[in-house]
Amino acid sequence: MAKNVNAKIQRITEGTLIVGVDIAKHTHVARSVDWRGIELGKPLSFENTRSGLESLERWLEELKRSHAKDELLVGMEPTGHYWMALAQYLRQRDIPAVHVNPSHVKKSKELDDNSPTKNDVKDALTIARLVKDGRYAEPIIPFGVYAELRGGMNQRERLVEDMHRAKGRIHNWLDRFFPEFVPTVFKEWDGKAALAILRKAWLPVDISEMEPEQVVHMWRAADIKRGVGLKAARKLVNAAQGSIGLREGSTMARQELQILMSQYDLIQQQLDQLEVQIAELLTEIPGAMQMLRIPGLGLSTVAGFLAEVGDLSLFTSWHQIRKLAGLNLKEDSSGMHKGKTIISKRGRSRLRALLYRGVFFLVATNPEFKLLHKHFKTRVGNPLKPKQSLVALCGKLIRILFTMGTRHVDYNPVRALGPAYRPLTNQVA
Repeated sequence: MAKNVNAKIQRITEGTLIVGVDIAKHTHVARSVDWRGIELGKPLSFENTRSGLESLERWLEELKRSHAKDELLVGMEPTGHYWMALAQYLRQRDIPAVHVNPSHVKKSKELDDNSPTKNDVKDALTIARLVKDGRYAEPIIPFGVYAELRGGMNQRERLVEDMHRAKGRIHNWLDRFFPEFVPTVFKEWDGKAALAILRKAWLPVDISEMEPEQVVHMWRAADIKRGVGLKAARKLVNAAQGSIGLREGSTMARQELQILMSQYDLIQQQLDQLEVQIAELLTEIPGAMQMLRIPGLGLSTVAGFLAEVGDLSLFTSWHQIRKLAGLNLKEDSSGMHKGKTIISKRGRSRLRALLYRGVFFLVATNPEFKLLHKHFKTRVGNPLKPKQSLVALCGKLIRILFTMGTRHVDYNPVRALGPAYRPLTNQVA
């Protein structure tokens, strides 16, 4: 993986045919240039089908033969998910494919004709010339176990979103029909005893006519033997008798709760099964088991990190991963003006978010991260605000995970602190 622009430019020689592809849902457009940016051949429009991709391959071979080129480099915008089939097709034929930032295309499209006109043919040429100048990034296309892991984590994210929606709808139902359920009767509605009541789809009017012993019997039948008894059952019945919940539309209210609870149970079952599969996938990735043994770091953070980053051996430095996450620093300064230094946020927002969440829990449970967080906030020189400290620790976490994933070593608390901060170990966190 090329580390900087110079390395990317050096990759392009007189024998390289550079191709820019403007990606669309159904029909792509390709244009080619040489190492100086001079266009070669005519534009090609091809469909996103096997026959269309085969026509692109024939077009590329013809250009290579007619212009005496022996290497290929194809650049494209990562437009949604439409680029993936083309990238896979090219990879299977050992044709290197790279990404060009859509914002770069937008900003540089007027350089050739001084016109804001935008169309597929023009964008394809702009992409090709950006690639020629080394203004591209090498895509991380997962394969093997990493592709399975990314697919699993994508499914997990969607299921978590569905779970949040289901929980919100259950909250809505309780607020309308049994507002005393939480917190008057139960502290949380998703405890075992509370869920057993909700799965019965009982309205307050139903519970108010029951004896407390009947409620206890139902809990015992559901194998709930601890934490609730006759006292809790009386509390539930009394709350139901005095409930101010809605009473009209009771038939559909029961049906609504049955549907909501079936959705909740199904999503929870799917999440449990998926997490078992994700845990099994992690056993196949070098260094993943060592990462899971970091105090305070959970399965979702490790799996999410590896799903987004892929094979760590493809990176030469942890700085590349920090840039991939958009956690590298940027500064807006000119002349006497000194602007603030902030993170660029030019990268994978999902990776950035999961690292931040992971660090948030680490500073609460991991002694080393807790100590570093305290030091960053209270040091004499350049103390950081709490959020700035968490962002700085995201870089620390990346470095630790990268080292463990590439060297396959266990977590070392002393090395985690680093030589500059080891005297802090004598302090009380």
